[in-house]
Amino acid sequence: MAGQLRIIGGQWRGRRLRFAGGPGLRPTADRNRETLFNWLQGQVDGARVLDLFAGSGALGLEALSRGAASAVFVEHSRGACRSLEQNIAMLDAAGRAEVISGDARRFLRDRPAPFDLIFLDPPFAADLLDPALAALAAWSLPGHSRIYVEAPLHPAPPELPTGWGLCRERSAGAVWFALLRPLS
Repeated sequence: MAGQLRIIGGQWRGRRLRFAGGPGLRPTADRNRETLFNWLQGQVDGARVLDLFAGSGALGLEALSRGAASAVFVEHSRGACRSLEQNIAMLDAAGRAEVISGDARRFLRDRPAPFDLIFLDPPFAADLLDPALAALAAWSLPGHSRIYVEAPLHPAPPELPTGWGLCRERSAGAVWFALLRPLS
């Protein structure tokens, strides 16, 4: 089953992209993406982006459309990776994007890098958010880094790792989303 997403801002504004559907795959809603990128005004242009649990790639592609220098998409589903690669090629963004087909937890263990923006939106039912947050907290992220987190609103949003602060948060329907930052 295939889905469709729309880029809402930047050079590819209004472009509709297809992606492979799959269990747990729910692209960030347009309204939530618009809120996130309003929060990030002035921080996307030239940024190095990591889109973990990328799925459709909606967040990383939106960042590239808005001027991010590069984006690394990490996704376990081979079908989703193929869709991402096709969309990146269609947008002529191959020189700025890398798709890694594999486990995000392994990526977090094996490849720490200085990213400016990290999008963390794992499948809700997989209980991957807390381990991913813990792994990211072990990285030496620059103080200007921002980490976007999306999680189910109930039972409760996740606890922030020690040494991280909350920049902004909001809920929409059954989803809680927030922008975090390292305090160091």
